Amino acid sequence: MNRRESLSSILAVTGSGLLPTENVKNKVQPFIYSLNMSTLRGHKLGFRKELEVAAQAGYGSVEIWINTLQDYLKTGGTLAEAKTIIKDLGLKVEDAIGFAPWIVDDEGTRAKALDQLKTEMEQLAKIDCLRVAAPPMGATTGASLDLKQVAERYRTILELGEKTGVVPHLELWGFSKNLSRVGEILYVAVEAAHPSARVLMDIYHLHKGGSGMDSVKDVGKPLIEIFHMNDYPAAPPRETITDADRVYAGDGVAPLKDVLKSLKNPDKPVILSFEVFNQGYYAQDPLLVAKTGLAKMKKVAEGV
Repeated sequence: MNRRESLSSILAVTGSGLLPTENVKNKVQPFIYSLNMSTLRGHKLGFRKELEVAAQAGYGSVEIWINTLQDYLKTGGTLAEAKTIIKDLGLKVEDAIGFAPWIVDDEGTRAKALDQLKTEMEQLAKIDCLRVAAPPMGATTGASLDLKQVAERYRTILELGEKTGVVPHLELWGFSKNLSRVGEILYVAVEAAHPSARVLMDIYHLHKGGSGMDSVKDVGKPLIEIFHMNDYPAAPPRETITDADRVYAGDGVAPLKDVLKSLKNPDKPVILSFEVFNQGYYAQDPLLVAKTGLAKMKKVAEGV
């Protein structure tokens, strides 16, 4: 068989006109791996160093905390410089964690929150971060809110997102009086009646709020772009477990592979962002923690 006949045979077998190695190279991976900077908050590294650690650990994506970015700006940094740092490190800022109380009943507080969120969104847009978390800040205790009103308030910040180019993702907080269960965030997202509505869930918060891991199957795939990855131990029990008890993916008892199978979207990769607040990890080398988090996420996702 001559060279031309050999090549023709290979193309016929692959059926795509691509060599086998090219097929593997061009295959879209189901997940993008990200580091949520909560994981390094206890190390007190600051904005730039957190990004450097993430890049050194092998991440291509990160979730930043807005107050860390603002601390950087207060000490003389600029948004243009921040954007350059991010680009030079080969990173993409997928999302930002903020705490504007957009959800509360008090109109004065809510008005200030909208001003705060607008400023934060404008800052994020300038560093090419196009998502911001929208948790039930300010409504974690006290009375239960009218979910219909919450949906209207969520739509308001989605419309703010239209103007700024940054989409607020409705975040589940399992310990909260409001938006602690998947059914609640789904209701709010649907009733907001806005095409940009998205939800942000977390392994720990699904457990803490009592929704459980199977509830992920009930969330339509278009609503999920980013998901917080971690794990929880068998003890303490759900009623008393806290944020600080989160552990590396695979080091706890959550059925993570089943969750990832539910999350997997054939139309686009889902961002898995490692988020913990573990005091034991804060006492370790930050690069080791970041590397370990990435390796364990990838191991859990093998074969999904």
